[in-house]
Order: sequence, then structure tokens, then C-alpha cells
Amino acid sequence: MISERQGEIIKRLVKEYIKTAEPVSSKFLSERHDFGLCSSSIRIELQYLINEGYLEQPHTSAGRIPTDKAYRFFVNSLIKGEKEKNERKDENILQKTINKNEDVLRTASMLAKALSDMSSNFIALNLEGITIKEGFDEIIKKPESKNEDFMSSFSELIEDFEENMQKFNRGDGIKIYIGQENLNPRWKNISIICSDCKLNSEKAMISMLGPKRMDYKKNISLINSLNKILENLYD
Repeated sequence: MISERQGEIIKRLVKEYIKTAEPVSSKFLSERHDFGLCSSSIRIELQYLINEGYLEQPHTSAGRIPTDKAYRFFVNSLIKGEKEKNERKDENILQKTINKNEDVLRTASMLAKALSDMSSNFIALNLEGITIKEGFDEIIKKPESKNEDFMSSFSELIEDFEENMQKFNRGDGIKIYIGQENLNPRWKNISIICSDCKLNSEKAMISMLGPKRMDYKKNISLINSLNKILENLYD
């Protein structure tokens, strides 16, 4: 079990790592966030969180980075209601992208491009047996693209995504798979956010793929905004 303060340290550290892609030090946390602890006391808390499997330290002198367990803790806290309200600006952009009278495949293509641009991640939108893919250029901009193993596994995943998507546990609401939660061990550095939806009368599945260091708060908000718009438009 972790304390409320330790949980807050995890969430703040995950947020910082998502922004910078750099290990986070106890000194940085003590200077930027008020936990009521000095730097040395925060260091003790970080060591405890390492022992509990929430953090890891790449090098002895380096800061800490979140593990899959920390990302899952962070994402669960968002899902439980700690996330901010959906951005109105995002809803407006998505609303303008979706035209009820437009050809459904054209709408799907425009929607995949908009989601990729807004999330800075790869989007796969499956509709009528066709998978529309957008955003590989967004992935190669990320620091993770310098890692050959990451790029190899990511390329492999999206190349055969039509087959791979059938492996996901689908159902109501958003499904989020973080690193080793994915069925294939090769996807251990990738996170996937999936949601079933309906475009016109056609069933569709939207998947957002990116490194584990993706902006979960923004991406969950984007998918929630999209689902809200589609429900209002086609119900």
C-alpha cells in the first residue's frame, strides 16, 4: 500500500516525465512541487516507490522514471474522475471535422488525421473492414524514435494492425493497454487507447498508439469528446 502523499508523488513524477522524457530527480520535485518534504526526504520516498515497483532508476546518479505500474496508477486516477473537463476547443475542432452528410469513409479519413494532429500520436480507424492509418510522422518526432527496438516493434504493430486489433478486449467505454499489458511482449514500450464508436450507421473502432510516455490526460479527453459528439450526432 502507498500513502496519499506517495500517490501524489507518483502522479507529479509521471506528469513531468511525460513533458520532458527525462528522468526526474528528488531535487527537481522538491523545487517544483510542495509535498511538505525536503529533497532528502523525497529521495527516501522515491526509493520506497522503486522498491514497490512504481519507479525505476536507469543509472545510479540519474533521476527516476515511471514503470508500467506507475502509468497504470496515473491512468486509473484519471478514469476515476480526477481528469479535467474535456477541452471545449478540442470538441469544436472535432465537430467541424465530422459531417453527417459526408461520405463516411471520407469523414473517417479526416477524423483520423484530426485526431493524429491533436494527440501527436498514431491513429488507426477501422471502418467497413478498412483500416485508415494516420500519424507515423508524429511518432518519428518523439525521443523514443531514436530507440531501434521501439521503432521496430511499433512498425511491426501498425503494419499488421487489422489482425492485431482483434486481440484486444473490446466493449463499452475506453480501453487502455500500457506496455506489458499488451498481449505481445514486443509491444512493451507502447500504449494503446481503443474505443468502439459509430460513424453514421457503421460500427467503427478508433485506436490511438504511441509510446508509454503519451499524454494520457489529453488523449482520454479527446476520445471522450469524440464519443460525446458522435452520440449526439447519430443517436
